[in-house]
Amino acid sequence: MIESILYQPKGKTLEFKKEITNPVSFVRTLVAFANTAGGRLIVGVGDDHEIVGVERPLLEQERLASIIYESIELTLVPNFKMFTVEGKTLLIVDISLSGERPHFIEAEGEANGVYVRLGSTNRKANKELIEELERSTQCLSYDASPMEHLTIDDIDFESAEELLGYSVFKAPLITLRFVTYTHEKIVPTRAAILLFGKKRTSHFPDAWVQCYRFIGKDKSRIFDQTKLYNHLPILVNETMFFLEKHVMKTVDSSVIQNWDVLSTLLDILREVVINALIHTDYSQRGAPILVAFFDDRIEIENPGILLPGMTIDDIKNGISKIRNPVIAQIFSELSLVEQWGGGVKRILSQAKKLELREPEIVEFGMRLRFIVYFGGLINVETSNSDSDSDRTQDKAQDRAQEGTQWVSGEQDEQVRNILLACIKGEKSRRDILMYAGFSNANLNYKNYIIPLLDKGLLERTIPDKPTSRLQKYRLTDKGKEWLEVNGLLIDSIEQDE
Repeated sequence: MIESILYQPKGKTLEFKKEITNPVSFVRTLVAFANTAGGRLIVGVGDDHEIVGVERPLLEQERLASIIYESIELTLVPNFKMFTVEGKTLLIVDISLSGERPHFIEAEGEANGVYVRLGSTNRKANKELIEELERSTQCLSYDASPMEHLTIDDIDFESAEELLGYSVFKAPLITLRFVTYTHEKIVPTRAAILLFGKKRTSHFPDAWVQCYRFIGKDKSRIFDQTKLYNHLPILVNETMFFLEKHVMKTVDSSVIQNWDVLSTLLDILREVVINALIHTDYSQRGAPILVAFFDDRIEIENPGILLPGMTIDDIKNGISKIRNPVIAQIFSELSLVEQWGGGVKRILSQAKKLELREPEIVEFGMRLRFIVYFGGLINVETSNSDSDSDRTQDKAQDRAQEGTQWVSGEQDEQVRNILLACIKGEKSRRDILMYAGFSNANLNYKNYIIPLLDKGLLERTIPDKPTSRLQKYRLTDKGKEWLEVNGLLIDSIEQDE
C-alpha cells in the first residue's frame, strides 16, 4: 500500500520531504495537518517521487519528535512509522485531525502561528478562521451565535412569513433558532439577520452575490454584471435568473430545444448556487459570493474553506458537514435542499449524464471555488453577439403585427421566467414568484401574475375561486406560444398532469 501512495501527488493530506533541513516548514505542515483534516508526511522522498531514504532513521525520528515537542502548542503527538522501499528506509509521520485545535507554532504566537492546509500548501489562518477552528471543537456554529447588540425588531418577520408560508410566531422562535438567550435577554441569531435581517448588509457587508458575464475565457472583457443584495433564500432565484438569462443566450440552440438537457444543466447550476449560500463562512470579510460566467465554464466561489476534517474527496463521496445549520434548515423548509450530503454527488452524476468534463472544486486563499464546464453545449460563435436576440425580437414583432398581444418591453425577462416556472405543470403563486426571483408579496402577485392572467398567458386551476388557498396556475396555449416566439421551443416538453 505504501508503494502506491509514493506516486500520488502532494495534497491536502499528503506531503513529501527529501530531508528535513528546515524545521520551520516541517512544523508548519504538521500544524496545518492537525488543524485541517489530518495528514501524512513522508521523509525520504524527493519532489519527483525519487526514493532517497533516510540515513539513521531512529536518530532522525528522535530529532523530529524533539522539534515537534519544542515548537508546537498545544502538544501534538504524531505517529511515527518506518517502511523499507527499494532497500531504503522511509520515515512516515502521521498526524490526525486534532480535537484540541487550533495548534500553533510557539515562536510565532497564538495569533500568528496557526496554519491550515490548502491543497499542497500551508496557509496562515486569519482571526475569523481561528475562531471557526475553535467553534468546530465545541460543536458550535457561527450562524447560531447571538448578535447581542440587536433586538428581534431587527428581523424582517413579514418577509420570513411570506417565504415560509406560515407565521413564525406559531412555531417558537427558539426552535427555529432565529433568537437565543444571552445575558438574560432575547436577541436575534446571526442566521436570523443573514436570512431576514432588515439591515442585513450593514451587519454583514459581504453577504451578497456579485455576478459577471465575461466575453471569452478570461476576465479581460465584461459583457454583463449585477449585484444582488436580497434575503438569502431569494438570492437563489435571483442568481439563477442571471445565469438562466445567459445560458439561454449562450448554449447551442439544440440544447434549448431539448428540455431534459437544459433542465439538467440548470439543476446543476442551481445546486452549486445553493451550496455556496449555505456553506459560506459569513464571518470572513473582504469579498462576496462571486459568480463568473465564461464562454466555456461557470465559476461560483464563496468565502470559507472546507470545515476541519473534510476533504474534496469526502464531499464528492457524499460526506457532508454543515457550516451554517440554521440557514441550511430554513433552506430545507423552503425545499431548496433535498438531501444532506447528496448535492455534490448529484452534480457530478448529472454532469456525467450530459457528458461534460467533471466539475472541479478548488480551495484557494480562504475561499472555495466550484467550476462547472459546459463542453459541447456552448455555441461560442454566437455567445458574444446579439444576433440570436435580434432574431427573437424580430419574430416577436412580426407576431405582434399579426394582432397577437404579446407582453413586451422591459418586462420580457420577468414574463419569460414566470411562464417558465409553469412549463412542467401547475404551480402555486409562491413557487412561481420564487422561481422568477421575487418574494411572495401581494404586490408582486399583482404586478407580475395578474397581468399574465388578464392577457391569457396563464390561467387559474380553480377559476371560480380566485382566492382559494389551493389555487394554482398553469400555462395556456397562448403562453406556450409566447415562449416559442421568444426563443424557447417547448414542443417536445411533456407537461406534468
